[in-house]
Amino acid sequence: MQVSGARRLTARVFLPFAAGYYLSYLLRTINALIASHLSSDTGLGTADLGLLTSVYFLVFAAAQIPVGILLDRFGPRRVQSVLLLLAAVGAGLFAVSTGFLSLLIARAMIGLGVAGALTAGLKSIILWFPRERVALLNGYMVMLGSLGAVTATAPVEHLLAWMGWRQLFEILAAATGATAILIYVVVPERGIVSSMASTPATLSSVFGDRRFWRMAPLSATCIGSAWSLQGFWASPWLTDVEGLDRASLVRQLFIMSIVLSCGAWVFGMTVHYIKRRGIGVETVLAMVAVLFISAELALILRASLPSILPWSVVAIVGTATVVSFAVIADYFPPELAGRANGALNVLHFGWAFLAQYATGLILEQWSANDGHRTVQAYQVAFGVNVALQIAALVWFSLPWGQHLASRMRPIAFFVPDNVFDVVESVSSYENSVVLIPADHDAEW
Repeated sequence: MQVSGARRLTARVFLPFAAGYYLSYLLRTINALIASHLSSDTGLGTADLGLLTSVYFLVFAAAQIPVGILLDRFGPRRVQSVLLLLAAVGAGLFAVSTGFLSLLIARAMIGLGVAGALTAGLKSIILWFPRERVALLNGYMVMLGSLGAVTATAPVEHLLAWMGWRQLFEILAAATGATAILIYVVVPERGIVSSMASTPATLSSVFGDRRFWRMAPLSATCIGSAWSLQGFWASPWLTDVEGLDRASLVRQLFIMSIVLSCGAWVFGMTVHYIKRRGIGVETVLAMVAVLFISAELALILRASLPSILPWSVVAIVGTATVVSFAVIADYFPPELAGRANGALNVLHFGWAFLAQYATGLILEQWSANDGHRTVQAYQVAFGVNVALQIAALVWFSLPWGQHLASRMRPIAFFVPDNVFDVVESVSSYENSVVLIPADHDAEW
């Protein structure tokens, strides 16, 4: 009976939301593949393409807190179904748009429509599944959703060979609308029993938590940058710097998307494993940041490595939301899950917007040679991002450094703590002794 119930929950709750997140990921990353088509059909420049792609992240980020509040109040079923209908309309408008402004509005509608795709899925997992399985299921959710990034490479390239990008977006609009209806019809409702008897579940409970502000900058600068690179700037880098042709570019993007999907599963299993052994998930987040910074530096410094290696690390970090949301789940109770996840996602997607658009602005400062930017331009653009990530890592690591310093201070003198107490007492005794001249006739 338990196995049957778990399968029923998987079919009625987990898979419909995973389908919504899959479409969200596909719509997020597809511009990297159709960028050349958009440029040739509409005459968009590099900065325009960067803004068109990144407006998705801007609107997505702005909607996170309102969507989180709505999820906590009305539940993921109703909120997600309505939002996906809006995304379907946006995809349909994108398919028929001919100018930059209409494309920008359509892309913004898509970003708003899929703004609750991940947080609604995470909220449904918290509501319907045991707490000890949350991290693992989060990993599966992100893994299945990231298959959208896989679809946005070689499969979409094959589709574009016999249909235009406009027809492709018409199909995406229909699929998104069908998924919205599926979620509304199939997913059950479930109320939330509050565990905060005396403290109301408000957004200030999230933003007032020091732990949140300790980890959020690191999570945002790493994950948001990975989304920006994976979703758009990987393609220009591989073309301009690595000199890949179209076939090689699609192949490398496809490999990166496969690695992306596998990374979500690895993170889910890792978090599930270490939490069962009482190890803090923050340690995994710090390790991910160090790995990501190292990969970016390998790209910037043009290390003698196959480019697929550092770019695969970039792809994997894009699924580190599994780690970040596991940390959030430890910090806050279920009735704050929507707000807390939404607040963190504001920073994730807000940084993705800033990183994606700012990269385009920095690249525009160098003149293009036959349509290609120089290596130095990319090095500067990527280097600014890495510097901010290092600063966030230092901020995140400060409590650990202070704790380690307090523990290492006695060891630095190679004496135990109680020796200082003895020395202090002897010193005090010596200071209290009054020396008097000795009498030569005195007997001792």
